[in-house]
Amino acid sequence: MRYISELREGDQVSEVYLCKTKSPGTSKYGKSYYSLTLQDKTGVIDGKVWELTNAIGHFEAMDYIHVRGQVTSYQGSNQLNIHRIRKAQEGEYSMTDYMPSTKKDIDGMYDELVQMIQRTKEPHLRKLAEMIFIEDQDFAREFKVHSAAKSVHHGYIGGLLEHSLSVAKICESYAALYPQINRDLLVMSALWHDMGKVEELSGFPENDYTDEGQLVGHIVMGAIKLDRLMRQIPGFPPKLANEVKHCILAHHGELEFGSPKKPALLEAIALSQADNLDARMETFAEIIEKQKEDQEWSGFQRLLDTRIRKTSI
Repeated sequence: MRYISELREGDQVSEVYLCKTKSPGTSKYGKSYYSLTLQDKTGVIDGKVWELTNAIGHFEAMDYIHVRGQVTSYQGSNQLNIHRIRKAQEGEYSMTDYMPSTKKDIDGMYDELVQMIQRTKEPHLRKLAEMIFIEDQDFAREFKVHSAAKSVHHGYIGGLLEHSLSVAKICESYAALYPQINRDLLVMSALWHDMGKVEELSGFPENDYTDEGQLVGHIVMGAIKLDRLMRQIPGFPPKLANEVKHCILAHHGELEFGSPKKPALLEAIALSQADNLDARMETFAEIIEKQKEDQEWSGFQRLLDTRIRKTSI
């Protein structure tokens, strides 16, 4: 694939890109044209379709399109003058070439998640986890590639799985360190804590809030789904069901951070701390990764409420 960052003035291009935006326009001579924004994981380029001929097939914004054209320079930036367009077919592109993606192996991470479920001894919690992550293959497929956020942290393909697994690993270490913790309740709640984001955020390439996500939010959405599934498991202990729902509803820790409840169980406290730790570590890492090599200190980071610097060694 010819990535956008590799394109140079004069290059002939025949490639599939994501059409991020499409705007019709009219020149001063009354001639219609399209102004496009094309995207892949390395960046964006402005595209212009000056001649709306039969070679320009039907397409809309957010479609993957195969374009043919030539790279020119306009006001110091690359621009693609496009002569032919058609919608790309399945198999002609891989979504990970057009969106930021986890650097970790998605299937490998999911295998680790399944192993955590297999280590779970409490039968009702294990059954609930199997219903969600193993038996519901449609959900599993979405969970693997979904982002954990529109922005901030883990906002990329596989981000939700990466974040959930990391939080669960932290929680497993907490359970080993503090024997009074109910390991199965804590670790399974960690795997479930952000499951509502599969419905709160649309899939890629949009990765934006859905109507339900805006009105209800992933915390409540996740708790509602868990409640419905727990009622389908014969003999699921009511007290344990309430503890699961509480861990989900309290995982943001504070009311001002969007948590419907403040943690009232040891496991809920541990989960909220693990979630916050992984989110902050990833936020820090993403900021550092975007800095120039010779840049030491970042500007003020609102999300971390401070300036930050990469460790010297």
